[in-house]
Amino acid sequence: MRISQDFAPTGPDTGRTARRRPARGRAAAALTAAVAFALVLTGCGGGDDSAPKSGSGSAKSGADADRVEPLAAPPAPKLPVTVDSADGTKVTIDSTDRIVPLTGSLSEIVFTLGFGKQVVARDITATFEQAEKLPVVTRAHDVSAESVLSLKPTVVLADTSTGPREAIDQIRDAGIPLLVVDPAKGLDDVGRRIDTVAEALGVPAAGTELKKRTEDRIATVQKSIPAPADGKKPRVAFLYLRGSASVYLLGGAESGASSLLEAAGAVDAGKESGLNKDFTAITSEALAKAAPDAILLMTKGFESVGGMDGLVKIPGIAETPAGMDRRIVTVDDGVLLNYGPRTDRVLTEIVEQLYAKGGKGQ
Repeated sequence: MRISQDFAPTGPDTGRTARRRPARGRAAAALTAAVAFALVLTGCGGGDDSAPKSGSGSAKSGADADRVEPLAAPPAPKLPVTVDSADGTKVTIDSTDRIVPLTGSLSEIVFTLGFGKQVVARDITATFEQAEKLPVVTRAHDVSAESVLSLKPTVVLADTSTGPREAIDQIRDAGIPLLVVDPAKGLDDVGRRIDTVAEALGVPAAGTELKKRTEDRIATVQKSIPAPADGKKPRVAFLYLRGSASVYLLGGAESGASSLLEAAGAVDAGKESGLNKDFTAITSEALAKAAPDAILLMTKGFESVGGMDGLVKIPGIAETPAGMDRRIVTVDDGVLLNYGPRTDRVLTEIVEQLYAKGGKGQ
């Protein structure tokens, strides 16, 4: 289970099967169910998207992150095209007049490629401004095939987390071209997913342009990372929190955040401490072993525990270097783990907060 914005007994988008439902024992299944329920309450549902201020620096305003930046020239699709779907089928697409992307990160790519006017629906995880007035065709992250079909789409885009499987089959059985895209797990997947979507929509050149723009911007952000004064990379733990559902998880190597943290010049404290999978329940022992200098949080997760005062009440956090220094980094739920055209902005927010004046990173 790798949590992303597109998580649902998946997220976040997604190796997740039918909304990221991994094999597990009874106790783990109960934990995952709680996480899935909690994610329905996250930033994917709206609310105030501005990031709160961090303990040792200020978080960047969420205004920029709430919009996508389409390419300057709308592309002219060359159709039909036949592409390979990640679930082993071949899909022929002959029209982009009515597009339904079924994850927030796929919506982000479609809009940024310049197809916003052709998108007729959204998944609950598409939280950016240009998509907010579109009808939602998911129920707590599960796709409603009836809602999708009622909009008469000419192409549907999903990924391996999209479910339930019955809904996917029902859409295909109705004769709608439906492409399943492999999930994004890190920065290396950004270009691949852009290329895949662009090819499916008949605009491979626009995909190449967007991929280059995105990769160039990410590289520019990385050049701005200051060298730590003490020569040691900051250790950052990614925590997934949903206080209303009593979900408190520490991210490991497969959480989805490692690539971002490493790109920001940091060490993923959970991964470095030996957590080789996705998440583990937060314990004082696990936090002591991770010993983070800073904590990365989704904005609404931070809010759900009552901000900084509530965060340090979670067992073990106050005793970590991050807890003692009240040093956190917050990024909007709807964009943090999308690994798409806005990833440079995510990386910028992490770098600006992590290396803020007065923080250990400087």
